[in-house]
Amino acid sequence: MKLKLRNPLTFFDLETTGTSVVNDRIIEISVVKVMPNGETIIKTNKINPTVPIPAETSVIHGIYDEDVKDAPTFKNIAKSLTKFLEGSDLAGFNILKFDVPMLVEEFLRVGIDFDVSKRKLIDAQKIFHMMEKRTLSAAYKFYCDKELTDAHSAEADTLATLAVLEAQVVKYEGQEVVDNLGNKLGVIENDMEKLHALTSSNMVDLAGRIILNKEGVACFNFGKHRNQPVATVLKSEPNYYNWMMNGDFPQDTKRRLTEIKLKAFASFNK
Repeated sequence: MKLKLRNPLTFFDLETTGTSVVNDRIIEISVVKVMPNGETIIKTNKINPTVPIPAETSVIHGIYDEDVKDAPTFKNIAKSLTKFLEGSDLAGFNILKFDVPMLVEEFLRVGIDFDVSKRKLIDAQKIFHMMEKRTLSAAYKFYCDKELTDAHSAEADTLATLAVLEAQVVKYEGQEVVDNLGNKLGVIENDMEKLHALTSSNMVDLAGRIILNKEGVACFNFGKHRNQPVATVLKSEPNYYNWMMNGDFPQDTKRRLTEIKLKAFASFNK
């Protein structure tokens, strides 16, 4: 079954030096670009992170310093990657919590504003967890009846995710999705806009530090101000903005926070 696409849909997976969006770096990226006509284009690149790869991380994905010492840096490939992703929606497994924030952060480090706000983001893991709640290897076995023998290989993971999403649409199309409290979230459809709405419509920043509540108001999603409107907190506690801007938060989080602050204070001063 082919996915119904209005725009190209690019599946991607990253291997990195660690799990910190702020401090770690990409060492491999694999993308599978699916065109509306069904054509697929696969690109996989090792990347020199310019920092040592921790041994405990190399054990997981099998990529060592020696493997990337002659590879291009992210800065070297950033412009061509941006061009390749132009006009494409993004998909993957767990991309909302990690891969998209990491990719955007790497682009920001080299001075490129890779804005994903106009793209649909499809996270097969969120659909999987909504419906079955397991891992990529288990999802591949469950939906495709195949073993993921090269787990933690970026290309194998990316191709497996493509197969999983296609199988999810076949299995669940027309079925209603509810959360753990029984609230109706929507219906699974072979429509990237609908899948985007199910998996990522309440996000404000990519790290999930700020989300939209049911009324569409941007609220903090962590710490002492969790579930409180960002604009209200910034008005009553201005130093909280400075604390976040000077803290260990991704650049994307900081710019979204600044946008909310500027918009809120403009309305306060009217």
